[in-house]
Amino acid sequence: MQKLRLPRNVWVLTATSFLTDISSEMIANLLPLFLSNVLGVGTALIGLIDGIAESTASLMKLYSGALSDQLGKRKWLTVAGYGLSTLAKPFLYFANAWGWVLGVRFVDRMGKGIRTAPRDALLAGSIDEKQRGLAFGLHRAGDTAGAFTGLAIAGLVIYLSQQGAAELTRSTFQTLVLISFIPALLAVVVLALFAREVQVAQKATLPVFSLAGFDKRFKLFLLASILFTLGNSSDSFIILRGQERGLNLLQVVGMLLTFNAVYTLLSGPLGALSDRLGRRKLILTGWGFYALVYLGFSFSQTGGQVWALFGLYGVYYALTEGAAKAFVADLVPDELRGRAYGLYHAALALSAFPASLVAGLLWQGVGNWPGFGASAPFLFGAILSVLAILLFLKSNLHEG
Repeated sequence: MQKLRLPRNVWVLTATSFLTDISSEMIANLLPLFLSNVLGVGTALIGLIDGIAESTASLMKLYSGALSDQLGKRKWLTVAGYGLSTLAKPFLYFANAWGWVLGVRFVDRMGKGIRTAPRDALLAGSIDEKQRGLAFGLHRAGDTAGAFTGLAIAGLVIYLSQQGAAELTRSTFQTLVLISFIPALLAVVVLALFAREVQVAQKATLPVFSLAGFDKRFKLFLLASILFTLGNSSDSFIILRGQERGLNLLQVVGMLLTFNAVYTLLSGPLGALSDRLGRRKLILTGWGFYALVYLGFSFSQTGGQVWALFGLYGVYYALTEGAAKAFVADLVPDELRGRAYGLYHAALALSAFPASLVAGLLWQGVGNWPGFGASAPFLFGAILSVLAILLFLKSNLHEG
C-alpha cells in the first residue's frame, strides 16, 4: 500500500504531532471557557489574548525557518520548539488572572514558532513530491486524531467532575493541565530519539525577512492567504458561539470531538487527492466551503446548528491545511523551504492578530461602542474569504 512506503520521518513527525495535540487540545479549546467562566474575561480581551499569543511569536517562525536553511538542518530546532511548549504548559495550573494565561500562551506559541517551519521543511524534504500531499495530509490526520483523543480525555474528566454543568470550573481545568503534561513530554522524547535529520543540498544565506529568491507564484499565494486569514478569527469564537446558543460544557466538548473526527478522517484522503487533482483546486474548494460554513455560524439559531456546522468546518480544514503546506513546497526550491514556511506561517499568524481582535470587537464592542453581536464576526469572515477566492482566481496560480 502507498502509505506503508512512506519514509520514517513522516511517521515520526505524525506521532509527535499526535501526542502533542493530545496535550494541547485537552486544554486549548477550554481556555476561552476558562477565561470567560472562571476569570470573567470578555470576548474582546479573549480575542486580544489569542491575537497577541499568535502574532508576537510569529517573528520566531520567520527566524527559525531561515535559520534551518542557513544551518542546512531541521531536526533539533524542531525538538527545541516542542520542548519549550512542553515546559510552558504546567504553569497554567497557577493561572488566576488573564495575564498568566497570556504569558503561558505566549511561551507556548514561541515554541510553536520555533518548530513549525523547520518541521514542515523536514517533512517536505523527507518525501517525494508525488506523495507530498499524502504526507502532509497524513501528518494533519495524526495531529487531529491527537486532538480528538485529547478532547475525549477532557470530556471524560468533565463528566466525572462536573457532569451536566453549564460552565467550566477551576479545579477541572487544573486537573486537565496536569494530565496534559504527560503526552507533551512523550512527544519530545519520540521526536528526539527517532527522527532523522535530512540534509539540505545547498545552504541558503538570504536575509530572514526578504522575499528575494521567491517567484511571483509564492508571493501571490502568500497575499491571498493573508487576506483569507484576516477573516479567519480564532476558533474560540465558535466555542463561545456554541455556548451562547445553549450548549452546555459537555456538549461543547462533543462539538469539538465531532469537528476533529471529521478532520481526522478526511485529512489523509484529501491530502492524497491534492497529489492527483492539484492543490489549487482543493484550496479554492476549501475556502468556498469555509465561506458557507461561516455564513451558517452567523445565522445559526440553536446550539445544535452550531454543533452541526462545526462538524462541517472540519471538511474545510481537511481540504486546505495539508494542501496549502504541500503547495508551498511545490512553489519553492528545497534550500529555501525553511524560510518559505517561516514566511507563510508568520504571515498567517500576524494576520490572525487583527482577525481575532476585530472579531472580538465586532461581537462585544469596546467602550461606548456596543458592537454588532455574536453573528457579526462570522459574517465578516465569510466576506473576506470570498475576496481571497477572487484574488486567488485572478492570480491564476498553479503548481509546478
